[in-house]
Amino acid sequence: MSKIQSLRGMNDCLPEESPVWQYLEATAARVFKRYGYREIRFPLLESTELFKRSIGEVTDIVEKEMYTFTDLSEERKSITLRPEGTASCVRACEQHGLLYNQVQKLWYGGPMFRYEKPQKGRLRQFHQFGVEAFGMAGPDIDAELIALTARLWRELGIDDIVALELNSLGTPESRARYRKELVSFLEGVFDELDSDSQRRVASNPMRVLDSKDPSTQALLQDAPNILDYLDEESKQHFDGLQQLLDALGITYRVNPRLVRGLDYYSRTVFEWVTTELGAQGTVCAGGRYDGLVEQLGGKPTPAVGFAMGLERLVLLVQERHALPATVQQQVDVYVVADQKLLAHALRMAEQLRDQVPGLRLQTHCGGGSFKSQMKKADKSGARIACLLGEDEVQAGSVTVKYLREDRPQETISFEQLTRLASELADLQ
Repeated sequence: MSKIQSLRGMNDCLPEESPVWQYLEATAARVFKRYGYREIRFPLLESTELFKRSIGEVTDIVEKEMYTFTDLSEERKSITLRPEGTASCVRACEQHGLLYNQVQKLWYGGPMFRYEKPQKGRLRQFHQFGVEAFGMAGPDIDAELIALTARLWRELGIDDIVALELNSLGTPESRARYRKELVSFLEGVFDELDSDSQRRVASNPMRVLDSKDPSTQALLQDAPNILDYLDEESKQHFDGLQQLLDALGITYRVNPRLVRGLDYYSRTVFEWVTTELGAQGTVCAGGRYDGLVEQLGGKPTPAVGFAMGLERLVLLVQERHALPATVQQQVDVYVVADQKLLAHALRMAEQLRDQVPGLRLQTHCGGGSFKSQMKKADKSGARIACLLGEDEVQAGSVTVKYLREDRPQETISFEQLTRLASELADLQ
């Protein structure tokens, strides 16, 4: 009988890999909290209509990438595994009355699903952190979100390999004027465009600006510039954002070809990009979507947010070896004991856990000689091994062997062991 394998593009996260994920998740959650953002959680499954109305029916996501199927309920409703988080966040906020005369600063994380060709940094089940801010229309909240991401890169040790790109898409009205001129230009060079771009000219022409085809990018050198078509308020907003970023000392590049693949964006759009991941160079992307709440049935509400892919962040942190040693080490103390003293060893371990809540302690289970247990202790990555034999039990002590330091082993009391364990826990 053949073994069952995981589905293509839906990867396992093995125990050896989980420390970097835990580190990223904890670091991001800590930074979000420091800026006053609260966590929100919503389902993996949503009504398909939510994404059609928010993302747009003529986008690649809705047309080709969503995992959509018919529910088993009597209504036989079309439902979809969420391909992104913003629409779900807006739906949840509207459904529970969080946006009525309120400012909300929220974050979320978890898996998203898109049917794409799996490649480095891009999977069919992928994981994102998203941050959304509602009820604030000025460029100050845009600047805060960008400052938040810049701080996160510094804390992860990757700030020197990511770069910020910035653009403004204006209002729907100014963008419609630009789109008309862009389509006119693209039709003039239609036969020279790559096939994907030709398809997008009629359905989503601004995505042509995002083409990865070198020949198409060369043609776009002469394309109209969206910044020339901004309305006055959008110009002031974009100028204000740049002034705030300058004041914060955040370096950026204005990229007039930076667009979003989703219909709900307006005014500010930004991306943090890197050259360390090949073609999958976008680490974090976001911007304003002031019309989305109304588009989904709510009252007009200014909003801005971003999403970042965890798989790509994992790759960046691993390539930079930016993971702290204490994160890679998953055990502080390993307890080795004569099998006749197993009950005593387990009791001592529980007492240590009571005394030092942050301690990572593993008790050897499964039998074996002292020698084999010590091999397991060393392999665990523990900083010390606690040895329990008849002599130690009778004396009410424990022998400590230092596994990562050139220090002689010593026999100490339980009180001394508790102080030592507290020091090890503080090093995390």
